[in-house]
Amino acid sequence: MANRDKATNQLEEFKKAQSKADVLTTGTGAPVGTKTATLTAGPRGPVLIQDFTFTDEMAHFNRERIPERVVHAKGGGAFGYFEVTHDITKYCKAKPFEFVGKKTPVGIRFSTVGGESGSADSARDPRGFAVKFYTEDGNWDVVGNNTPIFFIRDPMLFPNFIHTQKRNPQTHLKDPDMFWDFISLRPETTHQVSFLFSDRGTPNGFRKMNGYGSHTFKMVNKEGKPVYCKFHFKTDQGIKNLMADQAAELSKNDPDYAIRDLFNAISEGDFPSWSLFIQVMTFEEAEKFKYNPFDLTKVWPQGEYPLIPVGRMVLNRNPKNYFAEVEQIAFSPAHMIPGIEASPDKMLQGRLFSYSDTHRHRLGSNYLQLAVNCPFNTKAKNYQRDGPQCVGDNQGNAPNYFPNSFSGPQDNKQFLESPFSITGDVQRYETGDEDNFSQVTVFWNKVLKPEERQRLVENIAGHLKNAQEFIQRRTVHNFTQVHPDFGGGIQKLLNSYKKQSAMSAQL
Repeated sequence: MANRDKATNQLEEFKKAQSKADVLTTGTGAPVGTKTATLTAGPRGPVLIQDFTFTDEMAHFNRERIPERVVHAKGGGAFGYFEVTHDITKYCKAKPFEFVGKKTPVGIRFSTVGGESGSADSARDPRGFAVKFYTEDGNWDVVGNNTPIFFIRDPMLFPNFIHTQKRNPQTHLKDPDMFWDFISLRPETTHQVSFLFSDRGTPNGFRKMNGYGSHTFKMVNKEGKPVYCKFHFKTDQGIKNLMADQAAELSKNDPDYAIRDLFNAISEGDFPSWSLFIQVMTFEEAEKFKYNPFDLTKVWPQGEYPLIPVGRMVLNRNPKNYFAEVEQIAFSPAHMIPGIEASPDKMLQGRLFSYSDTHRHRLGSNYLQLAVNCPFNTKAKNYQRDGPQCVGDNQGNAPNYFPNSFSGPQDNKQFLESPFSITGDVQRYETGDEDNFSQVTVFWNKVLKPEERQRLVENIAGHLKNAQEFIQRRTVHNFTQVHPDFGGGIQKLLNSYKKQSAMSAQL
C-alpha cells in the first residue's frame, strides 16, 4: 500500500474523508431498501414493472454516455487561477487584466486531437490546450494547442483533414495512405507536420508543454483602440518530451500516463503553472507585414514582435468528478468578453461557429447552464428559455422577449465591438499556393539541433514508409523544398526500408 500513488489510492482517500456511509437513494432522493435484488413475483420472477429502483437505475445507465468529442476526445483537466503580474491595460480592457495582482478562476482541459477516448496519452499528436476564464463579464475561452500553428488555413478543409487522422471507412483502421495523401496534397501542412514529427510531437505529459491561442485575436483598450495579438502560455516546469521509443512503451504500459501525472502532481501539492505572454501587432503593421498575419500555418517572428509578459496561471485543484467537470466542460473561441475580439483569421472564423454548434449537439442546447460551463462570476440574463436539460429557474418570471417595456435586461452600447474596415471582392480564395515553406526552413535551420533534425527525419520516414510510393514521392518533394537535407534524409531512409523489405521477401 505504501507505494500506491494518489490516483491509484483515490477510493481509499474518499473512505477516510467519510464519517459514515450515506443512505442510498433513487434519482428522486427516495431511500432504497436493497440494491442487490429486483422486485419479482416469487423467487424466480418475473420482474415487476413497478420496480422503480431498477428502472430508474437501468434507464439512467442506458444514457450514461454522451457522444464522444469528434476531435480532442481523450483528455484530462484541472482548475486553478490566473494572476496578473504585469500591466497590459494599455492594450486590453478585459476583466482578467484589470490590475496587477488580480486573480481570476480558470478551468483547463488538455487533450490529444485525433485519438478516441481510449487512446494513449503518449501518441504522436498535437495536444489541445483550452483555458476557461470565469470572469465578471462572463466566461472567456482560449482554445488552442501546444503548437503555435496548425495544419491548414481554410476551415472548409477541416472536416476532411480530421477524417484523414481518423479511421478508414471500410477497414476501420488508421490508414497511412489517407494521412500522407492529404498532407502531401496540401503543402501548407508542412510546418505543423514538422512540429508533429519532431520531439514536441510526444510531450512528456501535460505539465511540461507550452500552450498557444495559435490564432490572431484582437485586444481592445478602454479608449476603444484595438491591436492584434497572440497568446502564449509558457510552461514553468520546462519543456520536456518523450523520445519515440519511450512514447511507444508508455502507450502499451500506461496509456493514461499524462492524466495520471497531472492528477498526482496536483494531489501532492506540486501545482503546475504557466506564464502568459502576448505578442502585439498594430493594424498598421498588419497591413505591411510580409506574410498574411492571420495565416494559422505561420508564426509571428519574436524578434520583430517580442513576447510581453502578462501573468501566471496555476492549477491547484483536481476535478471532483471527471464526467461533470472534464467531460462536460465545453470550450469555444466564440466565448469572448469585452476587450477580446475576433480577427479575420479564416480558421478562427470557422471555429467561432463549429465549436458552439458541436456542444449543442453533444451536451444539449442548455450546455452553458451546466455548472462547469456557467458564468458563475456573473449571471446570464437574456431571452433564451426552455429546451432540454434546463437547470435553475429558467430565468423565472422575467420577460422572454426583446424589446420590452417591463424592465427586462437591456443592451448597452458601451459593450459594442470595435469597428473595423474591410475591402475586397466576395469570392472563394484558394490559399494552397501561398508561401508554405519559408518558415519551415527557419524551423529546420535555426530551431532544431542536428540530433533533433535526425530524429525528425526518422520519425517521418518511419511513418511514411507505409504509404504508397507515389504519395511518398510527393511528400519527399514537399520536404525537399524546405531544405534538401530534409527531403533527402527522408528519401534515404525510405530507400533503406524498401531494400530491407525486398530482402525479407526473398527469405
